[in-house]
Amino acid sequence: MSIGYACLTIGVLSTNFKSCILKNVTEEKLLELISHNLKSLENIIDYNIENNIMLFRITSDLIPFGSNPVNNIKWWDVFSSELLKISEKIKSSGMRVSMHPGQYTVINSPSNDVVKRSMNDLNYHARVLDRLGVSKKHKMILHIGGIYNDKGEAVDRFIRNYQYLDESVKNRLVIENDDKLYNIIDVLEIGTKLNIPVIFDNLHNDINFSGEQKSTIEWVNECKKTWKEDDGNQKIHYSEQNPLKKIGSHSNTIDINKFMYFFKELNRNDIDIMLEVKDKNLSAVKCINCISNNNINVLEEEWSRYKYKVLENSPSNYSEIREILKDKSSYPAIKFYDLVDDALQKEVSVENSINVATHIWNCLKDIATEKERASFLKIIDDYKNGKVSINKIKSALFRLSVKYNEECLLHSYYFVL
Repeated sequence: MSIGYACLTIGVLSTNFKSCILKNVTEEKLLELISHNLKSLENIIDYNIENNIMLFRITSDLIPFGSNPVNNIKWWDVFSSELLKISEKIKSSGMRVSMHPGQYTVINSPSNDVVKRSMNDLNYHARVLDRLGVSKKHKMILHIGGIYNDKGEAVDRFIRNYQYLDESVKNRLVIENDDKLYNIIDVLEIGTKLNIPVIFDNLHNDINFSGEQKSTIEWVNECKKTWKEDDGNQKIHYSEQNPLKKIGSHSNTIDINKFMYFFKELNRNDIDIMLEVKDKNLSAVKCINCISNNNINVLEEEWSRYKYKVLENSPSNYSEIREILKDKSSYPAIKFYDLVDDALQKEVSVENSINVATHIWNCLKDIATEKERASFLKIIDDYKNGKVSINKIKSALFRLSVKYNEECLLHSYYFVL
C-alpha cells in the first residue's frame, strides 16, 4: 500500500511551480518556466523519497500551456536530460505517479472544439508520463464530464469519443465518480463497458449518492474488479469534508482517527490511497507514520517541524507532546498527531505569538545585524499596537532564516501553517 498527495507541497523549499499569462508568452519565457518547474518537480520527488511517500500526483501545470498551440517548444527533447533524471528517481524508488486533467477537459461535450481541445490536453498529460518513462501503472484520472440536458446521450458521447483517443491516452486513462453528476454506479457502468479502471472517491460518493445500499468498503471492492494486473494496484481517493465550507470542500488536514477507522475497515494492502486535502504532504506523512511500525525518532523529526507552531497555538499541548515523547521505547503516533491537530484548531493570542516570535529571534539574534535587530523590534512593537499582522513578523523571521541558512528554522511549519 502507498499513501500520497496531489501536486503541491507545504513547507518544502524550492518546490513552487510558475506560469504566466497568455499575452506574456515568449519562447524564452516558456523555456525559463519549464526549466524551473522541472527542477521543482525533482525537488518534490526527492522530498517524497526522503519521507517514504510512494504515491504522487504531478501537477497539470508542469509544462505551461502544454496543450496550447502557443507552446510549440519540443520540451520533451529540449529537456530530455532533466526528464531522464527525474524518471530514474521515480523508477528506482518504486514511486507511482499520476496526473489529473482539470474540469475543462471533457470528451463528452457536444462542442467539437471543446472535445478537440480536451483530446489535445489528454495527449499532453500522456506525453508527460510517457517522457518520464513510467509504465501504464502510472495513471491519468478523468471525470466523465457534463450532462448537457441529456445524461444518456452524454454517456454515449463519452463512449463514442473514447474510441478516438490515442493509444497512449487509453493505456493510462482511469475514470472517477464526481460530486455532482456521475455517481459510482454511472462510472462503473462506463468503466465496465470500455474496460477502463475506476477510481472510487469516498467524499464524492457521500455527496453524490448512488442510491444503492452499499458501504464505502463494498464500493471500493466493486471498483477493484475493473483493475487488471498491468494497471497496478487499485487506486482510490480519500478525503474528508471541511465542516466550515460548502459541501465538497476538502478538509484542511486529515483527521487521523477517521482515517485509521477507514484504513482498518479497508483491511487491504493491495491498494493505493491518494489523499485530497489542503495540507497535502503533511497529511500524507501523518497517515504513513500512523500505519507504520516506526520508532520515536520519526515523531521527534516531525516535532522539530511542528513545535513552534504548536507552542504559538497551545502551550499546554506543547507541554503534553514533549511529555509523551520522553518515553523513547514508545511510538505514540496517533496521540502525537491528535495533540498537534488539536493545537492547530485553537485561536492564537497576541501574547503567545510574541513569545514564539521572540523565541525564534533568539536563534538569530547573535548573527543578525544591528539594523535587522532594530527592524525586528519595531515590527514587534507595531504588532503589539495593532499596526501589522503576525504574518509580517513571520515573513521577517523567515527572510533572516533564509539569509543565514538556519536549517532548523527553514523546515519549520511555523512559517506556513
